[in-house]
Amino acid sequence: MRRAGVAVRGKDGTDEDGLAHRARGRAPWPVLGAALLVYLLSAGRMLGVRRTGMDNAVVVRAARALLDGGSPYADKRFLYLPGAVFAALPQAPFSDRTLTRAVPFVTAALVLAGVVLALRIFDVRADSRLAAAVVAGLGLFLPFQAIVHLGNWTAASVVAYPAALLLALRGRWSAAGAVVGAAIALKPMLVPLLLLFVLARRWRALAWAVGLPVAVSVAAALAMPRPQLFLTKTLPFLLHGQDDYAAPYDASWTAVLPRLGVPHHLAFALGACAALAALWCARTRWRAGGDEALRLVECGALLMLAAFLVSRPSFVHYALVILPALVASVVVRGAAARQVWFWMPLVPQIAGIPWPELGGSRRHAFKDIVMFTGAAAVLALAALRRRTAGRVTVSGAAYSLSSDPEPRSPSETR
Repeated sequence: MRRAGVAVRGKDGTDEDGLAHRARGRAPWPVLGAALLVYLLSAGRMLGVRRTGMDNAVVVRAARALLDGGSPYADKRFLYLPGAVFAALPQAPFSDRTLTRAVPFVTAALVLAGVVLALRIFDVRADSRLAAAVVAGLGLFLPFQAIVHLGNWTAASVVAYPAALLLALRGRWSAAGAVVGAAIALKPMLVPLLLLFVLARRWRALAWAVGLPVAVSVAAALAMPRPQLFLTKTLPFLLHGQDDYAAPYDASWTAVLPRLGVPHHLAFALGACAALAALWCARTRWRAGGDEALRLVECGALLMLAAFLVSRPSFVHYALVILPALVASVVVRGAAARQVWFWMPLVPQIAGIPWPELGGSRRHAFKDIVMFTGAAAVLALAALRRRTAGRVTVSGAAYSLSSDPEPRSPSETR
């Protein structure tokens, strides 16, 4: 058995430590089967929960309203862009009973696809020990149980986010932009990821990511009655954080801090400052360089977390967009996910652990804000450490911590 700190030779001929070697290794079939069983049982138990698939049902109801000649935006609960209405049309002929039974497993399949893509970013096999651990862990993870229960269309972003990062890693930035744009056309979850194209100066990819959802939304709006309701009714409803029904589940700073006695304006200001700090750290992380896969994942996660901290609403299942890729990054030396502090905020999200006063569904936002804030803090501190790790100063001149035998002049190190 190899210890975590011992270097071993990877498949590509490079040295990797024992932790990465064991994580990448193929898991025994019984272990993989057990992990999948836990995953499927977790998804299947939602069939007995009241109002399973209710978020998906809202989109399907909007599609049926369109078929009946009405406006999808007459329903205040339909909060997606116009393209989502047409994407939901294939579900319209099926009965509510059929959809209730199918949606949890379709949602679980989408999340599983996102996990596989997240692992591929770091060249980790789908039958590896790490894959088995992630799949089994998701089965016990409250954000996963929440998205499966709701049938929320965030599942599309759970697939699109790692797919876009994987394409960008392989140099296919325009394709990555198209994937992000397609996901935004369904639900604008990945809008913060547009800043990644700005940081990378990939303007063609940015054009795809912006132009595709705009084109789809305009075309879909022109094909439905009273599309202006999106601007006059739906958008104001979203900007105000929805209503009292959704407020207890909102984990953004602007929603949770007032519940602790902080004035609303101060809570918004604090949330905005936290979001700006996360954005600055994302820029810092991008400029720090290093392993390209790790840079894409950690920078993208900071951009997404900046939105989760301040935007309303921020629900617990949003974490599934970024966490699979972050967990997969443990195979890389220096990854933020290798710190114990990264895992600490996730502990309250393990199903079955009772937390005094926080066990009810209307109070779990207090655990959710710890998860979002904790993950952002760990990634931000890791980015700041990387900023200064590559240089030391001797007698007023900067020297690179590299293999150069000769010291460089200050002008060469800028």
